[in-house]
Amino acid sequence: MITRYRQAHSRQRGLVLVSSLLLLLVVTIMAIAIFRSYGVEEKIAGNQREKARALHAAESAQQYAEWWLSSGTGVTTPISCTALVTSTTGQVCSNILPTVAVNGNAANIPWQVAGAPVGVTYKPPTMTLNTAGGVNTYYATPYFYVSYLGTTADSTTSNFKLLYQVDAVGFGGSANAVAVVESTYYVTTGVCNLGAIGGCQ
Repeated sequence: MITRYRQAHSRQRGLVLVSSLLLLLVVTIMAIAIFRSYGVEEKIAGNQREKARALHAAESAQQYAEWWLSSGTGVTTPISCTALVTSTTGQVCSNILPTVAVNGNAANIPWQVAGAPVGVTYKPPTMTLNTAGGVNTYYATPYFYVSYLGTTADSTTSNFKLLYQVDAVGFGGSANAVAVVESTYYVTTGVCNLGAIGGCQ
């Protein structure tokens, strides 16, 4: 009698294949999540850049307005502002900004009187607007609004301080990147000798 021995073959059930597919799925999900977060971080960085550019544009207009006031040009009789003018002419407004801003809030732009924008435009020499094209362009020219707030006595001298509220708007690369800044600025009237003993006389 011939005896035959059969080896018991272990049946492969595809465990290696299933675990490989699961591992591939996990790695794919992780890669997609990394790429997606990279895109979000890139958008956040771009938005922060545009916010900073808008703020710098607004601050440049505000500083120009303060310089214009301190140069003596702005110490004039305030007028009722009804139009948007260029920085070469300038204007000091008797109607304070909360009366011309939407809902009395300077952050709501454009500032308008009877449906027309008001303020003074100021374009820094190195600024390029979107109309010229390019990457580092700005959406619109910054502008400022100077409100005359009245006078107050200087407690250390016999001079008076003329008080002004200076508001300025700047834009980044789009209409959605906007910054509004505000300051209270005063100009002293009279003569002051800073070299004299005791300061202003």
